[in-house]
Amino acid sequence: MGIPLVKTGKVASPPATTKQLGDQAEDLALAHLQRAGLRLLVRNYRTPGRGGGEIDLIMRAPDGTCVFVEVRRRASGSHGGAAASVSWAKQKRIVFAARHYLMRLGTLPPCRFDVVAVQAGHLEWLEGAFEAGGM
Repeated sequence: MGIPLVKTGKVASPPATTKQLGDQAEDLALAHLQRAGLRLLVRNYRTPGRGGGEIDLIMRAPDGTCVFVEVRRRASGSHGGAAASVSWAKQKRIVFAARHYLMRLGTLPPCRFDVVAVQAGHLEWLEGAFEAGGM
């Protein structure tokens, strides 16, 4: 009886999951922001309980501003693209999480909300993309 033959060769890797693609986009955004002089404070900050919010990156700008960053990834620009996917409801959850984060600080720094859109291999950083306003 002979030894069974096993074909060797390159095995195709399974397609990346949505989570993996999102993590890759966050890694790209983080590296870009750090090259621009921002310092990472917290990654993937989540409020406790249901119905809360999550912030992809919380950064400190060189001038001391606390920057809350939402990273969005889209394969194409159809349906408005990555930046347009940050809906009013999503902004509200981000602002909620930012307020929760700021409650832990003794003094409130200046703050802003940025969006980093990663789309079709292109990264766009939108500083001050939205405001907390009346939320």
